[in-house]
Amino acid sequence: MTEPDVDEALARAVGAAAGGEHGTGGRPTVAQVRDVLRLARESSARAGTQAVRSGRWAASATLDASSHLPVRDLDTLRAHHDGLSGALLAKPLIRNASLASGAAGATTGVLAAAAATNPATWATLPVQLAVETLLVVAIEVKLVGELHEAAGYPVAGDLRRNGPLLAKAWTETRGIAPDELAALARPGARAAASSAAGGLLGRSSRDKLVEQIRKRLIGKVGRNAATLIPMMVGAVAGEELNRRATRRVGRQVARALAIAPPGR
Repeated sequence: MTEPDVDEALARAVGAAAGGEHGTGGRPTVAQVRDVLRLARESSARAGTQAVRSGRWAASATLDASSHLPVRDLDTLRAHHDGLSGALLAKPLIRNASLASGAAGATTGVLAAAAATNPATWATLPVQLAVETLLVVAIEVKLVGELHEAAGYPVAGDLRRNGPLLAKAWTETRGIAPDELAALARPGARAAASSAAGGLLGRSSRDKLVEQIRKRLIGKVGRNAATLIPMMVGAVAGEELNRRATRRVGRQVARALAIAPPGR
């Protein structure tokens, strides 16, 4: 598989895992995590040691995955949640996303524990940590997109264009910039959003956004290192840390969009 092909395949696999499978409540399955891990090993090897160590490979993979997330539109979300909207819809979205990111931590922890028993696979542990981070961030960016839908801002229809806007909003732990949200709410919103997002996809702007994502990932990778604690303790720690972090992101973005759910 060529480098562009494996990077695209990785982006699609991360997006699929962020949506889980039917009946999993959006939680990534072991098979999905293994698929992402396989592609991540190949992609990171092609990117080179420096790109991996600096975090640019993971940041670039995160940005690529943002265009492949299964963000549901408002009608679909309401159908899945008994017709709820606004803050009442935000509450289950945040809860389910936090459970999904917790599951990503638990699953990666289990795989890390299995790898730790085999010295031949020790070298893959940092990749497993990166994969956990990629999955959790994808789940959180998907949540950002669905919170926008709950708030009445249509972003799900064109993720190729709107994905970078959502990734940028995630790095800043807020909603899409007010001027861009206003454009989404006006007639001809699709063209306006495409224009705004298109500006992020130029080479220089993409590099800046990758750097912005990289800085945000650094702290997240440090927290996710708990996954590498031996055996099942790491799985439990990773699950709890991810669950709390995703809930915090969701509530902050919901507040920025004026749909903060009641309660804690």
